[in-house]
Amino acid sequence: MFVESHDGTILNPVTDGLAVVTQPIQSIAHAPYSITEASTTFFASRNQMQNRNARLIEEIRELTYGSQRLAAIEAENMRLRALLGSRKRLSADVLVAEIIGIDPNTQRREVVIDKGARDGVNVSQAVVDAEGLFGQVVATTNSSARVLMVSDARHAIPVEVVRTGLRSIAVGTGLSDRLDVEYVSTTAGLRVGDLLVSSGLGGRFPRGYPVGEILSVDIDSLSNYANVSASIQARLDTSRHVLILFNPIGP
Repeated sequence: MFVESHDGTILNPVTDGLAVVTQPIQSIAHAPYSITEASTTFFASRNQMQNRNARLIEEIRELTYGSQRLAAIEAENMRLRALLGSRKRLSADVLVAEIIGIDPNTQRREVVIDKGARDGVNVSQAVVDAEGLFGQVVATTNSSARVLMVSDARHAIPVEVVRTGLRSIAVGTGLSDRLDVEYVSTTAGLRVGDLLVSSGLGGRFPRGYPVGEILSVDIDSLSNYANVSASIQARLDTSRHVLILFNPIGP
């Protein structure tokens, strides 16, 4: 039986009915392929996102490292500018040196610098950083030198109290932040906060360069001398560059 449609097309009811019935079956038959295709697209997108995230993480790490490097370079530049600024206070020729090693022996307070005999460095030359007196050269090789820091118990500096003009000797204690000031009379009238500078006596250290500040003054009635301790002006544990002095001017 055939039926004519309103537009003149001949319709077959049986064929059309089968098409209606089989459409859901065809959809079900194609479903696995559709699911597989969707899954493939999903996992491909997921892998792409994971790869992109990995690249972004790597870029962030590189940017962070670059930022840290820039910060380190800027900090070093500031230290160098401060060091060169301190150079203007010195009436002597100087040589910039970099600290390249630290003595592992805890009984000694020494560092190694990258300038030596071929650069004109000699034993007993004074060494300063941007803040204060750092120490003195005690040994040299052709390309390096060892510097005994002011904190070493073997080190002593002739000092002067800025406020009173009192002269004394500041010796290392083995601690990176403390000096002992010796032979100070109990009647010297020192105060906490008094600034100590190098006196220039002996001609080894430049006169008037900062050494430290008085931290404490303990007076023992049974002694003629006070127990005086002072801070260390130089940044012994953090300075990276120092100045080696040539021909320091005495008092």
